[in-house]
Amino acid sequence: MLETLRGAIAYMREKQILHKLGVAISIAIIATACYILYHMLQGLDIDDLYEAMRETEIRTVALAGLCVAAGYFTLTFYDLFALRAIGRNDVPYRIAAFAGFTSYSIGHNVGASVFTGGVVRYRVYSAWGLSAVDVAKVCFLAGLTFWLGNAAVLGLGVAYHPEAAASIDKLPVWLNRTAAFCILIGLTAYVAWVWMKPREVGRGSWTVTLPGGPLTLLQIAIGIVDLGFCALAMYILVPDEPHVGFVVVAVIFVSATLLGFASHSPGGLGVFDAAMLVGLFQFDREELLAGMLLFRVLYYLVPFMLSVILLSLRELIVGFRAKRVRAALQRLDEAAKPTPGSPRGSGSPVS
Repeated sequence: MLETLRGAIAYMREKQILHKLGVAISIAIIATACYILYHMLQGLDIDDLYEAMRETEIRTVALAGLCVAAGYFTLTFYDLFALRAIGRNDVPYRIAAFAGFTSYSIGHNVGASVFTGGVVRYRVYSAWGLSAVDVAKVCFLAGLTFWLGNAAVLGLGVAYHPEAAASIDKLPVWLNRTAAFCILIGLTAYVAWVWMKPREVGRGSWTVTLPGGPLTLLQIAIGIVDLGFCALAMYILVPDEPHVGFVVVAVIFVSATLLGFASHSPGGLGVFDAAMLVGLFQFDREELLAGMLLFRVLYYLVPFMLSVILLSLRELIVGFRAKRVRAALQRLDEAAKPTPGSPRGSGSPVS
């Protein structure tokens, strides 16, 4: 059975079926989101939206900003965990934090985060001797932490409150709860699988040793804390009335985030927003949009601008240091050359 599955996957890769299927799914998600947004935003009162944003208290925005900052701080441990997992204990936390923060914030905004995040990581980690293969392993393990955390949050949240997921996917409540239990069972099975003995994926130099059971639990915990802080920021920014529990907002937020990620649109633009509007239909539309726009500023725009500034400063510093090194080497080279009129310069034998 396992060999048959491997053969099927290899065939689909050879024929690029998986790639074509992924593109088709992305287009379908984006098209559906555009259709939903077109209908839901008809008659939108821009003045009411602007007024709702103005009426949001500064302390509310500040508290949401602190939650976003805590989420990004937790996110930096994705890279640190991945580096330790591949045996690169020499890379300090500050480098892992810098690479993790900049790669995720830029990848979130530009889109195609697997590629853009990998490019940023390689630019940072190559200075510490990591090869392209090493960076690919870091990206894989960091992504694994992200997906494990999503599976845990989504599974637990939907199992507890399946109505929240039903508001987005329009499936029966019992089916959503069943799917949630399946996710949790699969997650438990994976933890047990890596706990029994060391597991590897990939071939040759691309082989990655998966974290064992205890480390996998740590992965899940990191992902849960990261998503929890981000969902809390969104919860703080949604309207107070009518009252909706944190779990409901968290489930809808994670579902919307995953849909945006699957669409590969920059920042999940359009897809995330449509899912949130559908899932949180009970709120006033203008007030909800105001909270979502503020969240985008805090979670996407501010970190993106900060990352661009930090990367630009890093490139300037690296370029300045490289220029100084070249100048020093040039001076040494000139000092080593024989001066005109010297015995060596005149061709006389040196005693």
